[in-house]
Amino acid sequence: MEMKQKELERRASAQEATPLTPPVDIVEDAEGIRVTVDMPGVSKEHVAIGVEGDTLTIEGLVSLGENTQLQPVYQEVGVAHYRRSFVLSRDLDTERIEAQMRNGVLTLRVPKREQAKPRRIEVRAA
Repeated sequence: MEMKQKELERRASAQEATPLTPPVDIVEDAEGIRVTVDMPGVSKEHVAIGVEGDTLTIEGLVSLGENTQLQPVYQEVGVAHYRRSFVLSRDLDTERIEAQMRNGVLTLRVPKREQAKPRRIEVRAA
């Protein structure tokens, strides 16, 4: 993970680009939260996910390629560097985060800690 992070930082600083803010959907259920991040063109090899303290950081990099035989007349995006950070609740178990990348959409599953999950208390007759 550190190798990916360093490579992302190196490429982003080389391009001196302000990171793009990818659109995100967050859904909570009884088991935890699901975070869906749209990062078109980013492969799983160019995604870095990190947790430091209670902050979750997601980064992705996509290079649209350079053709040395062609000179661009107009180019809005040469390298896209995505970055998004979130402060997580202490009720979430950051040690068990699962991530999946498919067609430019990153899906994270962050489960709740056992003590934070809702539970039903049984009432017994005396």
